[in-house]
Amino acid sequence: MAVDIDPGEDANVTLPGGKMAKVRLDRNYFATFSGGSFSFVHPSNISVTKTDLGDSITQYLAASALGTIVVVQEYGKMNPVSLNQLMLQEMTKESVQAGGTLTQQPTTRKLPDGKQLTGIKATVKTRTDSADFEIVGFGLADQGLLFITRIGDRDAATEQPMIDKFWETLKVKL
Repeated sequence: MAVDIDPGEDANVTLPGGKMAKVRLDRNYFATFSGGSFSFVHPSNISVTKTDLGDSITQYLAASALGTIVVVQEYGKMNPVSLNQLMLQEMTKESVQAGGTLTQQPTTRKLPDGKQLTGIKATVKTRTDSADFEIVGFGLADQGLLFITRIGDRDAATEQPMIDKFWETLKVKL
């Protein structure tokens, strides 16, 4: 038996045997996304898009309406850990060309399972705003993952939980 119901609404259904029951469908605030070699939890109102970048590279992107992003790039033929700097340049190019300043420092991030990710933390400041980036990677000889987060300073109060949840729940299966 199928019943049309929207999240948050109540519906009356007749159970086998004739008994009536009231049911409600509530949306779970969080959802888990699983890629081939990783998984993470994100707000359920944000979808994760998958793009084949070619050359055995797949990109997964979760973006909020305010521009906070989580990107995971899965590399099937190479260890991408050395690409951190290149990725940072790509992601900040327009702001820097527009006169923004880029500051960065090395960083490491330890996952709940003990895996150590290495990379860079950076901030791009323009005249009007600033954004924080973190780009870290994990790799084996011929495969690996790059993880990129971006959050604008104006949105940190509301958006930081999305980034925190990503790091708290990230699992790497390599």
